[in-house]
Amino acid sequence: MAVVGNQIVRRRAGGPIHWIRLLGSAVIKGITFVGGMSILLGQTFKWTWRGLFRRKVRFSHHHLIQQMIRVGVRSIPIVLLVQFAIGFILALQMAPELDRWGQAEQVASINAIAGFRELGPLMAAIVLSGFAGASIAAELGTMVTTEEIEALQVQAINPVRFLVVPRVLATVIMMLCLTVLADLTLVFGGFITGVLQLGISPARYYHLTLEALTNKGFLTGLIKGGLFGLLISLIACYQGLSVKPADGSEGVGRATTVTVVRSIVAIVIMDAILTALFYVYNFFER
Repeated sequence: MAVVGNQIVRRRAGGPIHWIRLLGSAVIKGITFVGGMSILLGQTFKWTWRGLFRRKVRFSHHHLIQQMIRVGVRSIPIVLLVQFAIGFILALQMAPELDRWGQAEQVASINAIAGFRELGPLMAAIVLSGFAGASIAAELGTMVTTEEIEALQVQAINPVRFLVVPRVLATVIMMLCLTVLADLTLVFGGFITGVLQLGISPARYYHLTLEALTNKGFLTGLIKGGLFGLLISLIACYQGLSVKPADGSEGVGRATTVTVVRSIVAIVIMDAILTALFYVYNFFER
């Protein structure tokens, strides 16, 4: 607001300077996030390598198993329910169009290809980002606000080795396992639809499913699942450790929300990049 003569002239809040500031702020936040994630990834690899090959810095296997149960095993019912519903719905949606060309039984092939290459790892990762990612961010954020992280550092215990590495390894390992379970459950959901609703014989559906699957298709799904698990765990740990002690419960809640949003966005972007790479290098060819 400025005074010109006896008149008050209001400056527009949405002027060019305002948008430049917003753009600059977004760029700085993006660079900070990517840089922090890169440093955390490097530290995680370093301590994982040391933990595997150096006896003095080995991480607790009991802690790793505990995280695997907490992150992966407890999320199995949700993942299976979602994948079964997706397989069931996908078959019902495709059947009318395929039946117009007399190819209704190809529901089995399409379900298998879509499940193992794409929908299995993608939907399992999205479910895990809300189930495990939010939990990890909230737990680490709470530890920061209650000064437990500082207590570990006072005792000369590296927080990355003690807290991050077990959670990252547990999420990656369980994401690989969940990908396989999600693939099979999605195919089973399509099988129920194909046999009970479309009249495809169980033997024929089974044969078409095996015929559509390839080693490369299965491998691409596993690669996606492992990288999705790495993204979820790193983002959750980074956001949790980024909470400041003065933020309190509000900061923990904000970190949890940001973790879920950024995890889903990162998963979708990574999925697009991997799919393009697999297509360019002919991974989808038989």
